[in-house]
Amino acid sequence: MFKVCRNFFLPMLALGMFLFSLYHIMFAAEKLPKETPIVEPPRHSFTAGISGTGLVEARTENIALGTAVAGVVLEVCVTNDQLGQRVSAGTPLFRVDDRHLRAQLRTQQANLQLAEAQFQRLQQMPRPEDIPPSEAKVKVAEANRTRLKDQLDRGEQLFGKKIMADEEFTARRFTFLAADQQWQQAVAEDALLKAGAWQQDKNVSHASIETARASVANLETEIERCLVRAPVDGQILKIDVRPGEFVNASAAKALILLGDLDRLRVRVDLDERDISRFKSASRASATPRGATGNRLNLRFIRVEPYVIPKKAFTGENTERIDTRVLQVLYEIDDDISGVFVGQQLDVSIEYETK
Repeated sequence: MFKVCRNFFLPMLALGMFLFSLYHIMFAAEKLPKETPIVEPPRHSFTAGISGTGLVEARTENIALGTAVAGVVLEVCVTNDQLGQRVSAGTPLFRVDDRHLRAQLRTQQANLQLAEAQFQRLQQMPRPEDIPPSEAKVKVAEANRTRLKDQLDRGEQLFGKKIMADEEFTARRFTFLAADQQWQQAVAEDALLKAGAWQQDKNVSHASIETARASVANLETEIERCLVRAPVDGQILKIDVRPGEFVNASAAKALILLGDLDRLRVRVDLDERDISRFKSASRASATPRGATGNRLNLRFIRVEPYVIPKKAFTGENTERIDTRVLQVLYEIDDDISGVFVGQQLDVSIEYETK
């Protein structure tokens, strides 16, 4: 009897428990609803194509402005309230302390005025007031020479008649020679005065003016370098400088970021494995992260012909960081509202398999 139970009932009991378990699994287990992802994953826009990660940038590229002169920032002409506002080329953005340069400029400007005044003085020589005294001096010397010449002639006649002593005649002769030299000196000095300044003195004075002007121009250039201006028309994207901060010309960070946002461009990184399949004439589109329904048509601009190591990363676990990429530049042809500089886009480029 025990053998019959073991050979019949136990297998039947096991079969029944198995069937009950199978029924419970198939019909009694709770059916979970099919979940939809919060954000649709990016899908390729074309039947066949290649994909890449694009980074939005300004039409002029993102211009990182720094300073050419190290120093303390004295004034910031734009504030955070002006972020996104358009500025024209040449608009002052911020100024590094230039007070010591302005003091030096005033000194050099005074030196320039002094050099110019000295040159003008040489140009206007001789003074009209100096000519009459010089001519009078010549006339006095000439009259004195004439008087002494007359005395010498009379003495010569008396000496010939043995009436005048040899010593007195010699004294008259040397007195006349001295008067003659004084007359010649007066004539020469009058001619020198009327000739004006020496040309070489004028050249030296003119060179002093040019040196002073160069010093003034150099300081004006240094002062202008202390004032950072907008190089192009565009919008202010970022301000990272405050009054009182010390800035260095070799600083790596951008003090002000500027770019023209009238048209936005997308810099696409194509993996080196997809370069051979890329065609510049192929259609391309992009979708922002988290908004796959917003598809943007792209227009090809150019290819950066130098393949570089990948710098823009998506953060995905499957992403390779040791690859090289070809950078391709596209321009967004559709409405750019809702797209911001620095935003990552998923880019699809059509690839014809024929």
